Amino acid sequence: MSKPIESYALIGDGQTAALVARDGSIDWLCWPEFDSDACLSALLGDDSNGRWLVAPRGAGEVERRYCGDTLVLETVFHTDAGRARVTDFMPIRGRHSSLVRIVEGLSGTVAMDLDLRLRFDYGALAPWCEARGDGAVATVGQHRVYLRAPMPVTVSVEDGRIAAGFTLREGESHALVLTCTAAWDPEPEPIDPRGALTATLAHWEGWIGTFDASRTRWPEAVKRSLLTLKAMVHQRSGGLIAAPTTSLPEAPAGAMNWDYRYSWLRDATFTLGAFINAGFCAEATAWRDWLLRAIAGDPDAMRIMYRVDGSRHLDEWTVDELPGYREARPVRIGNAASTQVQIDVYGEVLDTLALARRAGIEPSAHQTAMEARIVAHLERVWHHRGSGVWESRGQPRQYTYSKAMCWVGFDRALAHANLDGPTRGRLESLRARVHAEVCHEGWNAGLSTFTQSYGSHALDASLLLLPLVGFLPVNDPRMAATIARIGTDLDQGGFIRRTRAKGDGTDEGVFLPCSLWMADCLRLQDRHDEAAVYLERVLGVANDVGLLSEEYDVPGRCLTGNFPQALTHLAVVNTALGLSGPVLNRGGG
Repeated sequence: MSKPIESYALIGDGQTAALVARDGSIDWLCWPEFDSDACLSALLGDDSNGRWLVAPRGAGEVERRYCGDTLVLETVFHTDAGRARVTDFMPIRGRHSSLVRIVEGLSGTVAMDLDLRLRFDYGALAPWCEARGDGAVATVGQHRVYLRAPMPVTVSVEDGRIAAGFTLREGESHALVLTCTAAWDPEPEPIDPRGALTATLAHWEGWIGTFDASRTRWPEAVKRSLLTLKAMVHQRSGGLIAAPTTSLPEAPAGAMNWDYRYSWLRDATFTLGAFINAGFCAEATAWRDWLLRAIAGDPDAMRIMYRVDGSRHLDEWTVDELPGYREARPVRIGNAASTQVQIDVYGEVLDTLALARRAGIEPSAHQTAMEARIVAHLERVWHHRGSGVWESRGQPRQYTYSKAMCWVGFDRALAHANLDGPTRGRLESLRARVHAEVCHEGWNAGLSTFTQSYGSHALDASLLLLPLVGFLPVNDPRMAATIARIGTDLDQGGFIRRTRAKGDGTDEGVFLPCSLWMADCLRLQDRHDEAAVYLERVLGVANDVGLLSEEYDVPGRCLTGNFPQALTHLAVVNTALGLSGPVLNRGGG
């Protein structure tokens, strides 16, 4: 049976990440990169699909925490015979990627188990394993993994399982190190586990230590969100993945299971704004540079998402061998939405680059040229239908939010581009035309609200972003009416849904960033106390180590969707800082 999403904590090394469950099992790890094939996949199946357990036999109460403001996880297990602690972390990536587990006896005598089941190709391939004097080595295809352990291990040739049982007495400590290399590379030198622990603690503490926690009423939540985001930034490319997981379902036992191990252009302005407002200009600049490299020189061929290294092929396929998280199938690898036409992304990119300018990030010649090309392309395609912000796989439509983002694109170009007279006049005319069209076609007079798409009756929480990007003032009567309608009609248990619930048992959870966008709108309306309630309600469903997924299942009282989710943590940072003092806003100010 799958474990609750809440049971997982995140560790990472700047190029990949692992999920550690409360029971001491690492159930998800893609090696050596975020979007590599998983070699531990129990998250989407069971133990036979790959896991690394280090835990006492018969453990009872479990306590865990991150060690200060870091991504070093400490888990304390209580048994009838004593207590043991497991410290899990991934040293920041050097030449090789390693996963370190330090086990310590805190009291009594505790019987421990080590159970390592590497399964590459998303749980399908068991490696060839051999025991050695210092542990074991596992090989499959291009990968070789070394387990260095101070106790004897046994290897099952039939299923490639590496196991050990050992006794841990008070004051005793053992370090277990798993290192991934290319199969043809020389064996790496052993790392010093305790030295690596000291360096890893210093890395995370040094990074987050530059954040001024006095700037917000929610310092711990903001710091944890920033650390989580930093863990999902590829240290070499500067790209931010949406989540380190795939196919965690949006609806219970449903088919809304997507691969989020990629970088979305739509998240660009949220990302840049969060890092800038928190004082991390290096990360903001690296993200801007990643964005420009990914787009390269041809906006006509721009995708809505890319691999974290900037490459663009995300062909979608399914892993039929994996049963999925709590029977939610299919398990998808890749993302077919990458080839969708989504008109809003051109405005998102221009908005991001404009925000970078306002933040003092000097535009490069590449940026200036690219902005002009994107604007020219947007002039040609702004009136096209698309798949919308929620990446509908149905019939393309004229989505209201998408058209408003076209207005944003023209608006930002007029604010920052060096335009000649005729071009400026043409863009001013086009900006006014798009604005008028959205206000006419996207507004439903009978319902007194903006709607999801032209001519529809559907309400959509993405409309909360219209005042945040400066399309209309938040107290414009039409905007105020839309905010109020969303606050009532899309409310579920005090959270905001993306769209209305069907009520047939197949509904996805509430989309957590939407509640934070509502908080941002209320803040702009000077309703700060009401805004804070939304923020604190979202923070209230974080797990015990402060992590949030994409959605929350209100009836089931559990997190759903891919985890941890960058967009949710980005929204936490932006909302908490916005409620605490002046920030750089997308729509100005």
